[in-house]
Amino acid sequence: MSTDIPGIDPLDGLRAPQDPDCDVFLTGTVFLDIIFTGLDSAPVRGTESWARGMGSSPGGVANMATALARLGLHTSLAAAFGDDHYGEYCWDALEQGEGIDLSMSHTVPGWHSPVTVSMAYEGERTMVSHGHEAPGPAGAPGVAIPAEEPAFPSCPPRARAAIASLVPGRSEPWVAKAARNGARIFADVGWDETGRWDLDALVDLEHCQAFLPNAEEAMRYTRTDCPRAAAHALAERVPLAVVTLGAEGAYAVDAATGASAEVPAIEVEALDPTGAGDVFVAGFVTGTLADWPLADRLAFAGLTAALSVQEFGGSLSAPDWEEIAAWWQQVRTFADQDPAALQRYAFLEELLPAAARPWPLRRAVPTIGFRRPA
Repeated sequence: MSTDIPGIDPLDGLRAPQDPDCDVFLTGTVFLDIIFTGLDSAPVRGTESWARGMGSSPGGVANMATALARLGLHTSLAAAFGDDHYGEYCWDALEQGEGIDLSMSHTVPGWHSPVTVSMAYEGERTMVSHGHEAPGPAGAPGVAIPAEEPAFPSCPPRARAAIASLVPGRSEPWVAKAARNGARIFADVGWDETGRWDLDALVDLEHCQAFLPNAEEAMRYTRTDCPRAAAHALAERVPLAVVTLGAEGAYAVDAATGASAEVPAIEVEALDPTGAGDVFVAGFVTGTLADWPLADRLAFAGLTAALSVQEFGGSLSAPDWEEIAAWWQQVRTFADQDPAALQRYAFLEELLPAAARPWPLRRAVPTIGFRRPA
């Protein structure tokens, strides 16, 4: 669902007639996520476990696309969708439910949707996935389609920003094209299965304005034993290095100014961490495009991620402005609240209206296929 607080546009006052219609472009694989929560422990071999909660939602790259759209950014997603019921559900949930532009996406006849089953317990998650690469020739931004079908545009749309996931030894042509067209490239990275941890192997890093690895990834890539030192080392390669520190928050270095910022994490009771990293990136992209100070960007990204882990599911849990407003209203009522901690988020005061409903909120129906009454 998109935000239902009217008038919340994080880029209000920054938009101009000549600007691109698209705020953020991204591409990748959309999964159908089925999430089981309320498990007391990992399933035991040879037994049946019952979960107290379950949700289904578009996952994979849809987690980040949804998080961006709920924060008011005009989001364009290029992805392949199966022509099964799962694919239809994911398409409808993203386009109709979240207002995401899928004009660069495509339905692949005869291809079933990738599926991930996720089990959340003890603050962690275990996942099992199944899927096949979409058939057809490569060349489209992040997807492949059958040869008999018309190809995607060879160039991504003009956008203020684009989000890429870097893979060692692989370059995605669309990243360079997006950068040449004026998009600010934000990138994360996954675990390096080769074990080399070679920054030079991240070919598209040269096009990136911001690089957002986690602490372990950052230290391995920079051969350092401190995530903050890793951030400074990465700032020699990219204009903005952001290292997420898990329960400790995040640390960032602006190479242009030499400024650094660190914001501690918000303590929450985590239900499901699925998609929290995607939500963090979406929050940071939002603050960057809105030209907020670096510390405010980190605080906002950490806040959105913290709100997300208190719900289950990836895209289901991404907060919108109404939930952020409700949290800000609620947290100021605590008598023992640390004034310094409140001050860290005081920049929200100018952005947010009074919350329409009390926090916490439930945002979506976590299942597939309820029949609507005639």
